[in-house]
Amino acid sequence: MSASPSNRLPGDEAFDLTRTAVVMADRTGVVRGWTAGAERLLGHPASWAVGRPLAELFTPANPQAASGHRVWADRLAAEGGWSGLAAVLDRAGQRLDLEVRVLPVLAGREPAARLVLASEMARTPWSGAARSLLNGILGVSPIGVAMLDRELRYVWLNDALERMGGTARTDRLGRRLGEVLPDLAVESVEAEMRRVLRTGVPSLGYEYLGRPESDPQREHAYSTSFFRLEDESGGVLGICYMVLDVTEGYRARQRMALLNRAGERIGGSLDVWQTAQELADVAVPDLADFVTVDLLEAMLTGEEPAPGPIEPATLFTMRRAGQQSVREGCPEAVIAVGERAAYPPSAPVVLSLTEGESVLVPALDLDRADWAADDPVRAGQLRALGFHSLMVVPLRARGNFLGAATFARWRPTGPFHPDDLVLAEEFVTRAANSIDNARRYTREHAAALALQRSLLPRDLPEQSAVEAAYRYLPADSRSGVGGDWFDVIPLSGARVALVVGDVVGHGVHAAATMGRLRAAVQALADLDLSPEEVLAHLDDMVNRVAHDAHSDEGMVGATCLYAVYDPVACSCTLARAGHPAPLLVGPAGGCQVLELPTGPPLGLGGMPFESVELPLPEGSLLALYTNGLLLGKALDLDGGITRLRTALSDPQAPLEEICERVVNSLPGARPVDDVALLLARTRALPQEQLATWDIPADPSAVGEARRSAADQLARWGLTGLEFSTELIVSELVTNAIRHASGPIGLRMIRAESLICEVSDGSSTAPHLRHARTTDEGGRGLFLIAGYARRWGARYTPQGKFIWAELPLDAGPDAAAKAFGTLADGLDGPPTGPRSGAPA
Repeated sequence: MSASPSNRLPGDEAFDLTRTAVVMADRTGVVRGWTAGAERLLGHPASWAVGRPLAELFTPANPQAASGHRVWADRLAAEGGWSGLAAVLDRAGQRLDLEVRVLPVLAGREPAARLVLASEMARTPWSGAARSLLNGILGVSPIGVAMLDRELRYVWLNDALERMGGTARTDRLGRRLGEVLPDLAVESVEAEMRRVLRTGVPSLGYEYLGRPESDPQREHAYSTSFFRLEDESGGVLGICYMVLDVTEGYRARQRMALLNRAGERIGGSLDVWQTAQELADVAVPDLADFVTVDLLEAMLTGEEPAPGPIEPATLFTMRRAGQQSVREGCPEAVIAVGERAAYPPSAPVVLSLTEGESVLVPALDLDRADWAADDPVRAGQLRALGFHSLMVVPLRARGNFLGAATFARWRPTGPFHPDDLVLAEEFVTRAANSIDNARRYTREHAAALALQRSLLPRDLPEQSAVEAAYRYLPADSRSGVGGDWFDVIPLSGARVALVVGDVVGHGVHAAATMGRLRAAVQALADLDLSPEEVLAHLDDMVNRVAHDAHSDEGMVGATCLYAVYDPVACSCTLARAGHPAPLLVGPAGGCQVLELPTGPPLGLGGMPFESVELPLPEGSLLALYTNGLLLGKALDLDGGITRLRTALSDPQAPLEEICERVVNSLPGARPVDDVALLLARTRALPQEQLATWDIPADPSAVGEARRSAADQLARWGLTGLEFSTELIVSELVTNAIRHASGPIGLRMIRAESLICEVSDGSSTAPHLRHARTTDEGGRGLFLIAGYARRWGARYTPQGKFIWAELPLDAGPDAAAKAFGTLADGLDGPPTGPRSGAPA
């Protein structure tokens, strides 16, 4: 049943048999049937065509094409038939562009013959479709298309390319690319076209930049594909290119790359100045030609910046924190980094901060700008250098305004656009957060460092036991302030305590913990406890505070080394709690690490500490340190010990020189952890500065003790201390005879002060008390406390020492005055200083 004309679709007549060649061929490709349509189309009569191969009747138009016999054999052998286009020659040698279909004719299940249908394309509806498609691509599509001859001269272009380039078609035809669009990268583009002409290999997605006449103020990006044009015989006619404006995509990729670069380069340090400079560096030259970063004074002084927009009255002066230019040396800048940057109230920088918004000036007209008249120096500089576009973005973080960044252009890259402002604001936001973090860190670090420095000794106390020197190096800025400390504490009997400790961690909490431990050590040292007892008390304190339920942070772990040197016995007693062992250098050289019992770090609890007593000849050098001195950048303990040994190789060199040598041996500009170094060169107390007596347990020996003390003072030239010394010796010896057990000894030491010591075999502690009016005694220690600069008791395995110190410069008048003051303050008349009354 045939379709009615009203139901036929366009194209149903594509193979109308009156205009189509219908050919029957066997399986070998020999023609067995030839219609009149075939004779009209190809010009061959049926009497000549039947019995000949199809390849002779459908002769390929292109002599370079593959063999016709092989082509038709493949088409006839295709399972299910074949369809496609073919260019052939008719009997007269004219080219025909045919649409061909090969259909199998079945005999049973096997194809016994082939039916070949061929129709000239110009007479089918598909030829019109091809023309419509071509017209759409060339006329309606946004893709620009052009054809150039072999000399690369324009011979044809479509409307889209004319609109895209902004150059009229008549101005392009017959001319080369460089003559029409000189702002393009002509040399590289034409080199690419010549390569395609020479090789025939197409070039796809070739990108380049240019400024079309339709938009000369803005640089555009283009993606272009080139392919060679050939005639039917394969001869080269020229080249065709298809171009698409990909400016938006290119700028998006460029912005993303710049943002990635900004993320990598901005905020790499906790330094306000460096971060501001990083912002300027990353924006030049891809975004701007000249960039400045100005910060409020509060940002650089550590103060908290004001929230919200800034009041104009407080904003006329800022400070330049960073700047960069495509010109070497930043000739655009009227001030240098670090100098004050003063702006008039009408300046864009001030407006951006007072209004709290970014300022975009695409076309900068300095002749009409109000601020230019208020700031003629800066305006004149910008005018002389040809600036034509400007952006100002305020730096804001956590609601606070920190400063402003200015972006300027003078090169012919076009003005700033809103998308440039968005990119600049992204830069500034990242930088502002980093700058605010740096400001906060700098303030906290400075506070922690000030706290730590205030807790460390500024000057070593005067004492005669050792010659001492020290160095303290804070860790680098990333690690922060640590908890290292050291101390030299004078003890009774001319002895001295040497202390080095290290609190785990960094920051204010570690520094505060260090201060608490140092204060505890000094208090324990005043009790004249042995080194192992001092560490045990420290360990108890750390544990107690760490487990305090009311403490938010508690105390962190710590290590400590405590040593006591006695210049009379030339011996040193040491104990350590998880701390590196000290190095000892003998008077004649030879460095060794002292083998001390390794106690646990403070805060672990439950394990005892042990001390070791070692003889130290006069001139021995003892080096106490924290582990930051050993680790360095390489974290190499053995290498640190080797460096320290080398620095201590000359034990008789000045201690300050040795300290410098140790510090200079450290790898890197700063250590990874705080470093504390304490050097102590031992001294021996000369025998002529020491006097000792054995005292019989007889009250009559008190007078002899006073006389012996007075004679010794005369030999030392300290007769001005005779009254005070006799009183102290009388009271101490009397107490020992009355209340203690023997043996009893008296020792006087002339060192930084005059030291009087009485030893006995009792461990009973003396007590200072006020005597009643009716009491006959009990005022001895009260009198000693009034005369002596300080006094106390220390205990040994054999008993105890009661000691008192007198300043060497105290004269008779001072003693008499002190005695009168004491007498006025007593309830009754005290026992006389020579009476030998008990305390």
